Amino acid sequence: RRANEPPRLGLRGTAAAPGAHLVFFARSGGGEERLESERQRGVRKGGKGGEDDDLDNCIARLRECEALKEREVKWLCQKAREILVEEANVQRVDSPVTICGDIHGQFFDLKELFSVGGDCPQTNYLFIGDFVDRGFHSVETFLLLLALKVRYPDRIFLIRGNHESRQITQVYGFYDECLRKYASVNVWRYCTDIFDYLSLSALIDNRIFCVHGGLSPQVNTLDLIRTIDRKQEVPHDGAMCDLLWSDPEDIDGWGLSPRGAGYLFGSDVCTAFNQQNNIELIARAHQLVMEGFKWMFNDQLVTVWSAPNYCYRCGNVAAVMELDENLNKNFKVFEAAPHEARGVPSKKPPIDYFL
Repeated sequence: RRANEPPRLGLRGTAAAPGAHLVFFARSGGGEERLESERQRGVRKGGKGGEDDDLDNCIARLRECEALKEREVKWLCQKAREILVEEANVQRVDSPVTICGDIHGQFFDLKELFSVGGDCPQTNYLFIGDFVDRGFHSVETFLLLLALKVRYPDRIFLIRGNHESRQITQVYGFYDECLRKYASVNVWRYCTDIFDYLSLSALIDNRIFCVHGGLSPQVNTLDLIRTIDRKQEVPHDGAMCDLLWSDPEDIDGWGLSPRGAGYLFGSDVCTAFNQQNNIELIARAHQLVMEGFKWMFNDQLVTVWSAPNYCYRCGNVAAVMELDENLNKNFKVFEAAPHEARGVPSKKPPIDYFL
């Protein structure tokens, strides 16, 4: 470990799958320090010194909301793809971990989230989609999370939301922001290409299923999700679309979604899915929750929302859900960053759609 590198807190060790890196533990200074062998991929801790230095420099600048150069974005996306291509449609994640919902380009509120929940890599994170659109700093928000993923690939996980889409980002802000900041669409293309490699869901300790939207009538097992070809633009219908667009509702069975994509699903559908897959909870995002989180279906499903004062006008608080090694749940609720820290609002308000 490099002298100036932060200590890496230990995750629970598991048998290494073929192609995965091995995990060891060593006692150091009264705590557990995580030691790991190198995977032959991307930029990793203890890897190529020059690339690590470049990556650290990018992260430092992004933390200050400083835009990267176009060539740096291209390089970062190339490195991220090498990591994301190895992750699964149902990505395995070990506890302890903190689950975060929608961010939507609210960069200074993301910094507030890290202030409340702990910085990465000291805290392990799972972000369940919708990193971009609506907010004023989608570029810096997504690139910071992506840079942290490249730097600490086993400390932070990113899964795809319905806004990680070429079509949606051309309507709700990310495309225009890239064009305004870089005077070309290249950065938008680099980022949207990476969207295709993001996992569709995650499974924490084989007990908590995390997905951006919800369930699909075409998918009743996790194994069926594993068979989806995710490296594509989000389809207009089908299982992949439903996972990113569906919502829970107090109905029986399935219903038509007012969003025009995905479905509404009731408590009976949730119960059947959880029992079929031997899981105890579905954690998802996708819907604004004024209190930051909301339990449904006899605590079989929880919605986590992590964008406070959504669209800079909704007045909601945000939350993250912390899971310890025993999957005990603790919600940390936080408000928007102070007004003076949020930058100058845009004169053109975001487009209204399903707040």
